[in-house]
Amino acid sequence: MLTLFYILSAITLGTAFLTILSKNPIHSAIYLVLCFFSIAGHYLMFNAQFLAMVHVIVYSGAIMILMLFTIMLMNLNKEGEKNKPLLSRLAAAGAFGIFGLILIAAFIKSQPVITKYEVSGQDYQSINVLGKVLLNDYMIPFEFASVLLLVSMIGAVLLSKKEHINS
Repeated sequence: MLTLFYILSAITLGTAFLTILSKNPIHSAIYLVLCFFSIAGHYLMFNAQFLAMVHVIVYSGAIMILMLFTIMLMNLNKEGEKNKPLLSRLAAAGAFGIFGLILIAAFIKSQPVITKYEVSGQDYQSINVLGKVLLNDYMIPFEFASVLLLVSMIGAVLLSKKEHINS
């Protein structure tokens, strides 16, 4: 079981780095889908089948299709673009390194919020219980997430229609 965790973690980290480092946006999106599938594998390892299925359907399916349509509609393959100057790239790498060190220091110094875990007896794998918790206790964040997704879809449509307005 621990070996499977390490293999899935290596796949997740490798595909995440390839997503960032890939110059072709389509290849980057494909690596991101692989990263999402490996994260779903982590959910399955922790016996969260429903969460793994929702993760595959929502992230690997719907959101990645939306991102691929956006990439294709924005025509990101322009070849005449200049690279950023070396100084700004070094500054960005330095800022990223400092931010990473701060996060690592925060994780090392952090204390657990819950010292004792008590089992409530409810099965959160059940869709019935999950729906009740989501629509009763977390109604406002659920609605905010749906509005955020709606605004992002409207933004994608407006970005795709930009060329038609200018021409």
